[in-house]
Amino acid sequence: MAVETQVFHRRPYRGSHTVTRVVGPASIAALVTAFAVLWLLARPRGDGGPFVGQLIGAEGVLLMSMGLVLISTLRWVEQFFDGIDKAAVWHRRVAIAGTILIGVHIATTGNRHPTHLGPTLGTIGIVGLATLTVWAIAPRWRSLTPRRLRQPVERLMETPAVQLVGRWVGGYGLWRGFHRLTGIFLAFGFVHGVMDSTVFGSQLLRWSYLVAGGVGIAFYLYRELLARHFAHTHDYEVSSVEPIDDASFEIWLRPLGERFAFRPGQFALVNLEARDGWHRHPFTIASGSQEKEVRITVRALGDFTSSIGELVEPGMPAVISSPQGHFDYTRGTERQVWVAGGIGVSPMLSWLRSAAPDGLPHRVDFFYTARGPAPLADEVAHLADHHDELRLHLIDTAASPRLTAEHILETAGTEPRELSAFLCGPEQMVSTLQRELVRAGVKPANVHREYYNLR
Repeated sequence: MAVETQVFHRRPYRGSHTVTRVVGPASIAALVTAFAVLWLLARPRGDGGPFVGQLIGAEGVLLMSMGLVLISTLRWVEQFFDGIDKAAVWHRRVAIAGTILIGVHIATTGNRHPTHLGPTLGTIGIVGLATLTVWAIAPRWRSLTPRRLRQPVERLMETPAVQLVGRWVGGYGLWRGFHRLTGIFLAFGFVHGVMDSTVFGSQLLRWSYLVAGGVGIAFYLYRELLARHFAHTHDYEVSSVEPIDDASFEIWLRPLGERFAFRPGQFALVNLEARDGWHRHPFTIASGSQEKEVRITVRALGDFTSSIGELVEPGMPAVISSPQGHFDYTRGTERQVWVAGGIGVSPMLSWLRSAAPDGLPHRVDFFYTARGPAPLADEVAHLADHHDELRLHLIDTAASPRLTAEHILETAGTEPRELSAFLCGPEQMVSTLQRELVRAGVKPANVHREYYNLR
């Protein structure tokens, strides 16, 4: 099914027409390379075996420290990585890589004269970091499992024993609490390196290692001890909780004091009190920026969100932190496509609710896909009718083929390099479309997505 507005008028688009160059990932690669070059140039004379192993361990500490910087919640980190959601993705990547390198270091490097405490600290550090790594990637086991093994692994995951373990360790609150120990485990490994390294006859190597690990630990202490004192929060209360469908809810929050200001398309960390206590989750904002109340849409995916209709009711308090994210259509070109999957339509709802007449780019093709009736499809269609620049395409994958980049580009009818794409929805769908669009000629910098699964 497709719903289209047929009249197009060429109106000036007042967007920024800028594309932020994301320098964060390149900086990570540059720092890792520069650190290795520094160590090679300052390499002490002697057996190369211990040196290589200790360089690998030091690189692991450097990557883990970068990971702690990325989740420090500092505003400049968000700007540097084009959004806190992308910083969180890179935090996960460098933490996994750092843990692997530290594990390789422990497995391949020995010290003939270790200190009494050093090896114990190193063991505690790597066990803790490895546990966190496995715990963080466990929810993504389907995407990590080879296709040939997926069916037997799925049968294993459905066994009562695995289901029981999953219910116990799968809670977001438990994982988040344990995740806060990352800096402690890094500190154990860092102190082990200071105590047992055999290459620190070189002051340059010693100080480079102390800086690499010390910066990460300092950022960790800032986040755990000081960040809450600088956070700008707003007091709200729940005004309504309404089901959207069998697996989604809509929550409206009314301000109790200063109104929460945000840009359309952003998300915020919401501390929400429920019958079983307080819960802290990132939620994309679906309301317009000019509306007094804040509206969030919730998909029943986790332990808390799956029971939100039973746990949350009007009158319960909520605290909203400063808005995050750079998912903003005004950063795109005059020709755009928006793609939403299921409840991933939330930021587009905020865009449409906030945009003034004639405020969208020259033409937008909005693809809204879901299996079965799309959540809030009637409201999306109603809002789309107010913008002559926009064509809405509703796609029911239960009756039609899944959306592809080829279909998107054919419908848009423009050169790929002139197009900007904004994608939000299930991770597998968004990642697939992102790859397909880039392969088809859309500039990588013009493909924008929101990573709303921060874990």
